Amino acid sequence: MLFLNNDDVRQVLTMDMTVNALDAAYRQLATQDAVCRPRIDLQIPTRDPDRVYQWGTMEGGSSTPGYFAIRMKSDITYQTRYEGVVTHEKYASRPGLFCGLIMLFDVNNAEPLALLNDGYLQHFRVGADSAIGTKYMAREDARVLGMLGSGGMARSHIESLRLVRGIQRVQVFSPTREHREAYAREIGEKYDIEAVALDNPRDVFRGADIVCGCTDAAQPVVIGEWLEAGTHVTCIGGSPDAATHERVDVALRLGNAPGPVGLPAWKVEDESVRYAARGAADLSHQDAEGQVERGHGRRMGDKTVFMEDLLAGQAKGRTSADQITFSERGNIQGAQFFAVAGAAYEAARAAGVGRELPTEWFLQDIRD
Repeated sequence: MLFLNNDDVRQVLTMDMTVNALDAAYRQLATQDAVCRPRIDLQIPTRDPDRVYQWGTMEGGSSTPGYFAIRMKSDITYQTRYEGVVTHEKYASRPGLFCGLIMLFDVNNAEPLALLNDGYLQHFRVGADSAIGTKYMAREDARVLGMLGSGGMARSHIESLRLVRGIQRVQVFSPTREHREAYAREIGEKYDIEAVALDNPRDVFRGADIVCGCTDAAQPVVIGEWLEAGTHVTCIGGSPDAATHERVDVALRLGNAPGPVGLPAWKVEDESVRYAARGAADLSHQDAEGQVERGHGRRMGDKTVFMEDLLAGQAKGRTSADQITFSERGNIQGAQFFAVAGAAYEAARAAGVGRELPTEWFLQDIRD
């Protein structure tokens, strides 16, 4: 069994590999050759009334590559406010440390194959998701990217979006001046493109062909009133406001997890489902007004088209240059992890990267 930490994954996983792995997994979901479920979170109160323990898992697998994976997260979650912006925060053990693991299995003999840190892979799979949605929905001549956020997700997104569109300019806003300015310098130098840090989030939308919300804000960051004709929107942090839902003409959902066998009513559109013990205040999922949110990622009504219908020619995405379009993953995270972790595992094996763990540590001779 192979252990891969973030540095190992960084050595072998490319964004191009990630996009291809996800694209294949989504096609397998469309033909029902893969299966997954929505993310499930369990919340438990801590000794600190302002903080909640949250355990999150998502899983999926397919016979085509022959992998199954479960991704597990152990977090203390809470909210904080900085310069008027409410953000979701998390940590494990202490601030600055996080616990996210992926276990990969062989579906043909049930053997555990690998244990991976999820951090680097996580950023790549989210960025690749947005690239797939952008490939199908953004204008072909999209060149200007408006970025809300300047963290790790904002970095993986520019890398992924450049694979599907000829990005020539990035205009970025995040609440901390030094962070947005550092991001602009880094992106401009790394990709030899124009990158500008802006002092007002309104300016991110001006002239933008693609707008990305890549923040940990607890309130809407994509403002519909600011969207210009022809813009494509993707939002993996914060959320689109109500006006965005009104102004979007066509929304692409990359997939929907099926309901359990024999229980179709259990099928949900939410990206995640939460269970909470008494006293778990759901602080990590409250909006700016203190209202508890459902898991984001729900359909935009009859404006939504599904990836499987797009691939089958049964639905259309963008049909004119002036349409405002939107893309989002849906609740198929589990399928992402078997696909991308499987690709990373194969590349690591080929390159001789990672640390071997005795497989017998994870097996036993007592039947459950």
